[in-house]
Amino acid sequence: MVAERAVIDLDDHERQPAAYDPGRFMPRSKVVVRLVAVFLVGAVLGGVGVNELRASQAERERAASVSLVALAASAGGGGLDVEGVLRLEGQLAVINTGPAPITVVAVVGQRPGAEVHGTGRSVVLRPGGTGWVEVKLRFECATAFGSEPLSVRLSVETADRQAREVTYPVALAGSVWHLNAERPCEYLAREGSARQQVDSPGS
Repeated sequence: MVAERAVIDLDDHERQPAAYDPGRFMPRSKVVVRLVAVFLVGAVLGGVGVNELRASQAERERAASVSLVALAASAGGGGLDVEGVLRLEGQLAVINTGPAPITVVAVVGQRPGAEVHGTGRSVVLRPGGTGWVEVKLRFECATAFGSEPLSVRLSVETADRQAREVTYPVALAGSVWHLNAERPCEYLAREGSARQQVDSPGS
């Protein structure tokens, strides 16, 4: 009987299957969880960025917005000429109804029989605040105080230092300016009537 020759394969250690490493491969469920987490973080960061952008835009719009109310406040001094024109010094009350502070830089308004011009002195108004703008007034007694309001244009500077113009109708009939003009205008009317009587034939 022939004895079998033992054969030893020296390369056996290279052909052995690799040992399983449980940490080498990540289970699919963990991969999905991590991807979802990355997505959520990105969405949150993106949302924060969008919110900050919107807040910044809203702040710019707030700083640039202008809303106001203008009213005749006071009048006095001045004088009346023979042409029936009354000149007074007065104040225009301006109420800032907007959300941001504004500075009133100039005021001007004109229509047949009535004019108003600012003196050039600026007034700063906080939100909800009232300021008094000094103005010079020119009224023609015969036509100034009809029912038509005086359209006044106000040049203002917003909180972000932008120049804006706002127009507001200021009522003249029954206003403080009207009340201060009544007596001198009545005096002028009486004087005119007296002169007519003197100058009329057969008087």
